[in-house]
Amino acid sequence: MPGFRARTAAATLGVAAALVLTLRGQAPDARPFFQIADIGLPAVEEGGAVWNESHVPWTSQARARRAAAVELVRAGVSGRSYATGKVIVRFRDEVAAEERRSIVRQASSTGEIATRRPYADFDVVRINPGEDAEAVAAGLNLRPQVLYAQAAYRVHATFVPNDPQYADLQWNLRLVNMEKAWDIQPQAGSSITVAVIDTGVAYRNATFSVNLRSFTHSGIRYPALGVQTIPYAAAPQLVGGSGSGRVVSPYDVISSGGNAPFDFDGHGTHVSGTIGQLTNDGIAVAGIAFNVKLMPVKVLGSFWDVIFGTAPSDGGSDDDVATGIRYAADNGAKIINMSLGSTGPPDCATNSNKFGCSPVVESAMKYAVGKGAFIVVAGGNEFEDNDPQFGANPTSVLAEIASRINGAVSVAAVDPSKNRAYYSSTGKYIEIAAPGGTSRGFGRNGFVFQQTFDFNFTDTFDPTVVPPSQYRAPRFDLLGTIGVTGTSMAAPHVAGIAAMLMQQGITDPAAIEEALEKSAVPLSLTGGDSCPPGTSAVAPRTCSFGFGLVDARNALRGLGLAR
Repeated sequence: MPGFRARTAAATLGVAAALVLTLRGQAPDARPFFQIADIGLPAVEEGGAVWNESHVPWTSQARARRAAAVELVRAGVSGRSYATGKVIVRFRDEVAAEERRSIVRQASSTGEIATRRPYADFDVVRINPGEDAEAVAAGLNLRPQVLYAQAAYRVHATFVPNDPQYADLQWNLRLVNMEKAWDIQPQAGSSITVAVIDTGVAYRNATFSVNLRSFTHSGIRYPALGVQTIPYAAAPQLVGGSGSGRVVSPYDVISSGGNAPFDFDGHGTHVSGTIGQLTNDGIAVAGIAFNVKLMPVKVLGSFWDVIFGTAPSDGGSDDDVATGIRYAADNGAKIINMSLGSTGPPDCATNSNKFGCSPVVESAMKYAVGKGAFIVVAGGNEFEDNDPQFGANPTSVLAEIASRINGAVSVAAVDPSKNRAYYSSTGKYIEIAAPGGTSRGFGRNGFVFQQTFDFNFTDTFDPTVVPPSQYRAPRFDLLGTIGVTGTSMAAPHVAGIAAMLMQQGITDPAAIEEALEKSAVPLSLTGGDSCPPGTSAVAPRTCSFGFGLVDARNALRGLGLAR
């Protein structure tokens, strides 16, 4: 069964309250060490039938035929597209062939009845491609000898992923109209690199030798376990087969030893799954832009990073994030997802002394947008919080920065009913909304599910997961379809859809932002907008949802790619 975390994902900067631990003093021979071996067994995950779809390669002749076919399609006044050059007619059975030809010629001077196909009880009338097929059909429908006449309206395959848990678990993808978007663009961002600036990603197999020291966490003392061999596996639904080339230019900002950006939390892996988990392969769940390349950039440490000695603290800091953004922009990322944040003053643009602000991150974000990268930032999970310095529902500083940069967006979270998720921060800086899920009122159907580590085997330090008496070394080779909630989960929906837009040829980050915001679906506000005291959003934006719920089909249709 899929698992879910009954808590809101909150990747933060700085030393967060989520991890309060004390490392016990150790003898000289008990120094922490961390060694990596590039060997490891494949991930162990829930089973599923594997179905590989073969694809006919696109030859130049096939492309030419496809292009010609597209030119022979016209949008009718009915709103539906039809194939030009023909009309479908059903005559009454008693009407003779000669009379049929006469009726057709009266409706269209070029009309000719084609040889009837086997099994058909109707005729196809060939007309000049320049004629209005709907108008010709309307004329034929006035004749008593005709039962019906119509244009040859276009139909197309509807892409519904065969991933077995898609229909059951992924309300979030249907909420943003992904099936119709995939119909329009089945390649889903194949030439685009998306940087995931986060806790790292489970992108390769390895084995770690780690000296696990004793520590105190949440008032509980955990004993030293000594040297442990810890297995680690790539998430197969992210990396694909060997040599697939999906993961490009991975980088670890925070590890003092320059280690690869291994994810020891599962947050970055889950976020990456929403952006681009393998899809239509008969396994688990789907991802949005499932052909993109992924660039893991690790700027946030986790509990185990601290224990392993690979990072100075859980979370990260502004210099880490700024470095990660610049690295991504300089190494080919065209979409940057930042499911992270920290709280601060309500408006750093007017804060002359910059107290609590992040100009180094703002500078890096502007640099990246200037190099053609579109940036998505989580809007914050602090609606119910009361910060000692900044009050109730404090501002997410990085999201506020995004709202002031053309080519970057801040993202709020909604639940399955399209209501604001209870934790989702609000403010005039919120620009758009996406599914982030909720742990209230919907059971497991409120969570956002993707492949990541099975936390029953990684969170052995968490007394709500594993009793302290059963504390043991973690293992990172057991993965499952795991549900999490948060604006961290909302942001990658927008990043994935942005990758699809960029694949269609919109390369200007500001133009991508405009397309997403103009095509968003406005959401009604039960009980009024939840703006912080003394603030209000400028219409048509709201403090809760910005311009509204992101809609993948609407965004792509805005490019004239209607189906």
